Amino acid sequence: MTSKDTEPKKRIVLAEPRGFCAGVERAVGMVERALELHGPPVYVRKQIIHNQYVVDGLQNRGVVFVDSEEEVPEGAVCVFSAHGVAPEVRRNAASRELQVIDATCPLVSKVHQEAKRFATAGDTILLIGHSDHEEVEGTVGEAPEHIVVVESEEDARTLELPEGAALSYLTQTTLSIDETAGIVGILEERFPQLRGPRSDDICYASSNRQNAVKALTACTDVVLVVGSANSSNSQRMVDVARSYGTPAHLVDNAAELDPEWLGGARTVGVSSGASAPEVLVEGLLERLRQLGYGDVDTLTTTKEDITFAMPGSLA
Repeated sequence: MTSKDTEPKKRIVLAEPRGFCAGVERAVGMVERALELHGPPVYVRKQIIHNQYVVDGLQNRGVVFVDSEEEVPEGAVCVFSAHGVAPEVRRNAASRELQVIDATCPLVSKVHQEAKRFATAGDTILLIGHSDHEEVEGTVGEAPEHIVVVESEEDARTLELPEGAALSYLTQTTLSIDETAGIVGILEERFPQLRGPRSDDICYASSNRQNAVKALTACTDVVLVVGSANSSNSQRMVDVARSYGTPAHLVDNAAELDPEWLGGARTVGVSSGASAPEVLVEGLLERLRQLGYGDVDTLTTTKEDITFAMPGSLA
């Protein structure tokens, strides 16, 4: 027997669940249905989801992505992205008589409703999230005079508020579970009167994919997450893997894989963010097979069966 025969096989461990969540499936499906009903061009405000492959594919079918509803011709079909929009955007769209199709994820809409409820009660709302993310921009727009964005534990430690102020907190849906818990812990220690949402704002898909990555770190040498650079939930998966001591990298597609990342790795963990289509995972697996990772095992941490219905107007 040669020494090569005695070497452990290179293998892949594929996380489950991974990839498209219910909100992403619904949003992309709504754009596709709008194309069927209205024909091109269909305008979409911002990227419908944060994945370049999906955006490019829709553009090729006649979707026009714009940064502002004000760029959409009056009376045209305009889809709001899965990340949600501020009320001002809705007012602008109405003034231009746009045919609005709202693809906001229902879990983001829940956070918007919570923001309005807390604001009506007179609370100062501490919104944990990234200020430049579209989801946060939309939530802030619901009650800008009431909301303070908290981006980090340092922000939580240094935040200055009037003594005895009525306080509540909300979170962006795609954050790191562990990092968010740390921020909330600091805020609760500093402000005992702080109250939170009725249920966790971090969405089921972000939580499930992060937990799956944690499981991958226990049995792999390196973790690869398929997702675009502007995908918050995909970035958080990479952060989680690294926080558990496993090297991790974000790849938009197989072409971005640097073989040097795999130096000495016998087992590679693979997952994908909630906005990454499975075809990109398949491309990465094929590239890994070319590099000698022939065996693929699946590691399942939970099963997902959540779906969100499209609005009746698109039936």
